[in-house]
Amino acid sequence: MRGTSRKISPPRRLIIDLMHASSDVPFVSLARTLNIRPLLEARSLLARPPGFAAIFVKAFAIVARDEPALRTVYAKWPRPCFYELPRNVAMVAIARVEEGEPCVLPQRVCEPDRHALTDIDRLIRNAKEAPIAEVPMFRKIMRATQLPWPFRRLAWRIGLNFGRQRGNWFGNFAVTGVAAYGGGELHALSPGPYVLSFDIAKPDGSIATVIRWDHRVTDAALIARTFDRLEQVLNTDIAAELRALRTAEPKAVRARGG
Repeated sequence: MRGTSRKISPPRRLIIDLMHASSDVPFVSLARTLNIRPLLEARSLLARPPGFAAIFVKAFAIVARDEPALRTVYAKWPRPCFYELPRNVAMVAIARVEEGEPCVLPQRVCEPDRHALTDIDRLIRNAKEAPIAEVPMFRKIMRATQLPWPFRRLAWRIGLNFGRQRGNWFGNFAVTGVAAYGGGELHALSPGPYVLSFDIAKPDGSIATVIRWDHRVTDAALIARTFDRLEQVLNTDIAAELRALRTAEPKAVRARGG
C-alpha cells in the first residue's frame, strides 16, 4: 500500500527517546481510590483554584520528603547502586499543540514541597501557555532532540545512568493524567522511579489514582503506605493551604445605590 512519509517532529522524537529509555525499567503499578472530600471542599471556595497537577505534585513531594525511598533512583554507573536524592524534583507532563501537532513535554518542578501551591500552579500554567522558547526546560529539551541519533542516545545514557544526572534531568517522580480530556486510568511510562497519575474527581469526593514504580527500588508495601499518607496530606496540609488562599483573596466590593 502506497502511503505518505512524514518527518518526525522534535516533540515526537522526544517521546520516542523517552519510551526507549523507559523500556528496561521493571515497572509495577498499584491503583487506589482516595477520599479527598476535605480537599475538594477547600478547593471549591476559590475563584481560581490551583490545578490538580500542582496539588498532586506538592502532596507527593511532602510525602517523599519524609520517605527517603521515594527520593531514591537506580543508577548503573560507575557501578549499579541506589542513589538517594537530597531533595525532590518533580516532572510534570504538559500537553500542548505545536504547529498543529499534539505533543507532551516534561516541565521540571524543583523542591515543590518548599514552594507555595500558587507558585507551582503558575509554573505549570506557564509551561502550557508560553511559547516553547520562553520555557527554559523546553528549550533544553528541544536542543537535545536536534542532536544526531548516536549523540542523543549517549546523552540519554549519561543522564539515566549517573545518579546525580538522573536526578537533575528526570527527577524522583513524575505526575501526569488525562482528567482534562475526559479522564481514565492512565498507566504512564517514564524512566522512573515513580509515576503518579490521577483521574477526574468524582461528586462523592473520591478520585482514582495510580502509582507506577521501579520494582528494583522498592516494593508494594511502601506504595500502599504512600497512598495512605498521600490521602492524609491532601486532606490536611494541602486543604489547609487552600483555605489560607481563600482567606487571602480580596473581598468583592459591592456598589451602593445613590
